[in-house]
Amino acid sequence: MFRTPDGEEIFIIDGHTHFWDGSPENQANIHGKQFIDCFYAYHNALSPKDQLWSKEQFEKYSADKMHHDLFVDGPDDMAIVQSTYLKEFYKNGFNTIERNLDMAKAYPDRYIVNGSFDPRDGEKALEYIHFMKENYNIKGVKLYTAEWKGDSRGWKLTDPSAYRCLELCQKLGITNVHVHKGPTIIPLDKDAFDVHDVDHAATDFQGLNFIIEHCGLPRLDDFCWIAVQETNVYGGLAVALPFIHSRPRYFAEVISELLFWVGEDKILFGSDYAIWTPRWLVEKFWNFEIPEDIKQEHGVDLTREAKRKILGLNAARLYNIDIEAQKARLKDASLAVAAE
Repeated sequence: MFRTPDGEEIFIIDGHTHFWDGSPENQANIHGKQFIDCFYAYHNALSPKDQLWSKEQFEKYSADKMHHDLFVDGPDDMAIVQSTYLKEFYKNGFNTIERNLDMAKAYPDRYIVNGSFDPRDGEKALEYIHFMKENYNIKGVKLYTAEWKGDSRGWKLTDPSAYRCLELCQKLGITNVHVHKGPTIIPLDKDAFDVHDVDHAATDFQGLNFIIEHCGLPRLDDFCWIAVQETNVYGGLAVALPFIHSRPRYFAEVISELLFWVGEDKILFGSDYAIWTPRWLVEKFWNFEIPEDIKQEHGVDLTREAKRKILGLNAARLYNIDIEAQKARLKDASLAVAAE
């Protein structure tokens, strides 16, 4: 639980976290090394110096460390773990739902584990969506449209095979579709993360919520013009938020654009753990004020109420989380641990 300087308790749902294995032992080829090296470069470039990890620790960390960084040292109350398979680059996958669920089961009521699918698998993709719903009762998926598969170097949400998968998700009640539409990661192709396919898919699948992770950066304008007209399109702050430290005025411009176009009800906090840890992000975000000239130009403000929504209330609405009931469960779990 995050407590503000004046004593208010803010319920935090970290909407974008990972439990990955990018270690040399799991790397299938040079691309696996390139991918984790690129993540590490983002970590080094945008983190405070006292928050930097060693390369070895960054490549593969334990479930206990993740729990500590998110919920003990960190302010999170819950975290959504996103699955990213990348089996062309990693022998056992980078961040599979099976690995995530195995980690999460040790910490009841803390994690929501999302699945993933690749529409290029055809009928097997549909079967896999059924499998994840029936066995894991998933509420959401994370999609990586630039992921490589054989000779293919990406796909679009508007592909006929993708539409079949989205149609099935809508039918089964897998309502939250998190899509990486942000900066590229070596060796993936920048254009494969283009946001324009979101427009068509969001219009055609009104029963789904499209959470566009990284809010389309570096295509913020394109994303905002789409999100303002599509009521079921949301923006995830992962990757954008760390600029609050390294380039605070740039972050002010980004968050002001999002508030102006998308609105405070459709923006979600995400630390992008383990590229960044949530404690310093949440602390800086809560204390952040938009510069007066940007505030006047955009006609927006980052109010306490907006911060509450972004840090947890918006994600709770999308995932049907009763916050008061969840607080009680977490309190009971903490008392049980203390008794032991």
